[in-house]
Amino acid sequence: MIREATERGEFDNVPGMGKPLDLSDADDPDWWVKRKIRDENLDSSALLPMPLQLRKEAQGFPDSLGNIADEAAVRQILGDFNRRVREAHLGSRAGLPTLITVHTVDVDDMVLQWRELRRR
Repeated sequence: MIREATERGEFDNVPGMGKPLDLSDADDPDWWVKRKIRDENLDSSALLPMPLQLRKEAQGFPDSLGNIADEAAVRQILGDFNRRVREAHLGSRAGLPTLITVHTVDVDDMVLQWRELRRR
């Protein structure tokens, strides 16, 4: 199949054709994931452990809510965040070796900050 595809010219104009493969990071078992994230400019925060994901998300409040026009949607997002924080805390109490360094947010206070942000 490869020979036939080559004869049809399906491998002509392939990026990097005629150049050696870059194997500089091949010792890292996750090299391909890291390269994919870098090459496609993907958000790598999903690869973080859950406590760090939650902490990063919390640090973005209220600015990350600035594009949300509906207060009910903001409350839903914050409620979902608090639910996930509580689940992470419960998981750490269930014997999972996790250090939770994030706390729930005060939804009403965050909504006030969101309103002020929207006013500006």
